Amino acid sequence: MSRSGRIAIVLGLFACAVVLVVFSAMAYVGTEPYTVSYLGAQPSGQPVHLVMQTDGVGGCTSQLNQCVHPTWVSYRIRTPRTHHFLHTSLVELPAHTRIDVTVYQFDSGGPLRNQQWGRVTGTTGTSATLDGRTFKVLNSYKTTIGHTFTVPALGINVPLRGNTTKKKGFCTEGPCNPSTQLHQTITFSFTTPGVGNYHFQCFIPCGAGHYAGNGGPMQTLGYMGGFLEVRA
Repeated sequence: MSRSGRIAIVLGLFACAVVLVVFSAMAYVGTEPYTVSYLGAQPSGQPVHLVMQTDGVGGCTSQLNQCVHPTWVSYRIRTPRTHHFLHTSLVELPAHTRIDVTVYQFDSGGPLRNQQWGRVTGTTGTSATLDGRTFKVLNSYKTTIGHTFTVPALGINVPLRGNTTKKKGFCTEGPCNPSTQLHQTITFSFTTPGVGNYHFQCFIPCGAGHYAGNGGPMQTLGYMGGFLEVRA
């Protein structure tokens, strides 16, 4: 084979490698959930109001490959300006800022496997409110728990009371509507630390059909696992 032929083959292989790298990068970016930014949502120094919901069935959306698991439970984050609930679990928050959180909890529930997850920790006043009533612990032997909002690195844990599927207005597919469908409203506050990425997830667990209930949606971005991306 001539020298020019060998060069052509090498260049062709190099071009194929570049195409594969670009394709892989685009595929990775395309499957990562959208990040909802609350940076600048409020004047500097003012509390940020983060709004989320938990859905028993996430439903199928066109947002960045989120139709892969339409029956999985999931969080959704409300955008601060358009107030749309997006099928994602990535949110940007400003550092050293009070975050006032509202969670609309639409899913059903059950007893906890570990009663420690029924205790509120890491929030302002070490408490939360359930439909306007302050609480510090939920006993899952007396009431059902749908999910938790837990940020291990920040010591935050808030149990989210479950709903009964037998009542009228139970939401069967997200996004759910807080104005018309059965839900529990949980509120709490915390202050963000310095810059960093802080993982949060549900610790009920809620990964039905997976080993020890800890797989599937619990460990998947865009569903019950996500990050608080704290920025300067």
